[in-house]
Amino acid sequence: MGKDNFTQIPNGTAGVEERMMVLWEKGVNEGKITMNEFVALTSTNTAKIFNMYPSKGCIRVGADADLVIWNPATSKTISAKTHHSKIEHSIFEGMEIHGVPETTICNGKLAWHNNVLIAQSGDGQYIDRPAYAPYYEALRKRKELNKPKAVVR
Repeated sequence: MGKDNFTQIPNGTAGVEERMMVLWEKGVNEGKITMNEFVALTSTNTAKIFNMYPSKGCIRVGADADLVIWNPATSKTISAKTHHSKIEHSIFEGMEIHGVPETTICNGKLAWHNNVLIAQSGDGQYIDRPAYAPYYEALRKRKELNKPKAVVR
């Protein structure tokens, strides 16, 4: 699909709604990452990569009041019949997960609570940010430092 018409290219895969729950299940619950590493992977590190840190990705004075309250004791089975996405299937169909987001607060306002979307169109705001975060410069420098040195004889 889309070989001769790029507008026919499929949009990739669904599952964005469930990805954090799956990461919690397969990462934290299976002992592959800690709860703190989960927060770093999904918040702090991501904000740094997208050049939005420290206004996003941390809890501190001056940062946006964006928080997710996570309940590790709640279980559910992922299904296209119950997800909110407007797609008829789920790549995680039938997966039992233990740990779900219960409440989301965006910029200090309740946006999601107990499986109900409260945020409304226009609640968000565009964030202007430079194209390249300092994170990438650090990776470039690390790569240069680890480059094999030429041996002179």
